[in-house]
Amino acid sequence: MTAAMQLSGILMLILLSTPVAARAQEAGATVYATQKCSLCHSLGGRGNAKGPLDHVGAKLTADDIRKWIVTPAEMTAKSTSIRKPAMRAYPNLPKGDLDALVTYLAAQKMK
Repeated sequence: MTAAMQLSGILMLILLSTPVAARAQEAGATVYATQKCSLCHSLGGRGNAKGPLDHVGAKLTADDIRKWIVTPAEMTAKSTSIRKPAMRAYPNLPKGDLDALVTYLAAQKMK
């Protein structure tokens, strides 16, 4: 077995040993950053303090978080939210990115 094959095997074991949820968390954090969510929201004291998401996973279901991302006008009406400016919709976010972001935000359950 060549050194390259050994290294490849080791990397595969590391990847497979990383829990799926942890990878989704990392992917969700990346989507959160690339979509610049911190311009309107904060997590862990970083970002716009007027829109904290630190406890969002304890307050909303994953389905509700998804709806807030994709159809925020509907959720604003449902919740009678008065925050200005209103949340922008992200209906064209790729499914994998949306799923990762929802997983990441649903895990935000700090007390």
